[in-house]
Amino acid sequence: MTRDDASSAAAQALTELILEIFRLNGRLLDAGDALVADIGLTSARWQTLGAVALSPQPMSVAQIARAMGLARQSVQRVANELERDGLIRFAPNPQHERAKLAVLTEKGAAAYREAMARQALWAARLAAGSAAAEIDAARALLATLRARLENEKENGNGA
Repeated sequence: MTRDDASSAAAQALTELILEIFRLNGRLLDAGDALVADIGLTSARWQTLGAVALSPQPMSVAQIARAMGLARQSVQRVANELERDGLIRFAPNPQHERAKLAVLTEKGAAAYREAMARQALWAARLAAGSAAAEIDAARALLATLRARLENEKENGNGA
């Protein structure tokens, strides 16, 4: 096998992986929605709530969007819903007058704890029969691909 053949095989394998990730993403969103629907969350709301809950300091919507790799406008819409439902509140930002900081409320913290308790049981069921090393290798590959895409975007080489 020549170097070009190996490169072509890797590119084809990556294309198949990407297509599988797209299919998996849809199933993960559906499963996440079902897992937390009765506590007033969707996958998008859970993801945004998690970004707020896990941040060591309050973040603006733009910072949350960057951290999650999402559009600021979509995160703003979800954050507004979370605020409306009392799961987060917006606090003044000493660094920027208009970019308020998202802060978890007690109700939001309780919803996030419940969601994560459910997620832990769900993840254990989903991981059954898989080796931790296999899962970690998949995570490492995905992290590498994400980092390459971020590097391409920063360097203006992105698609």
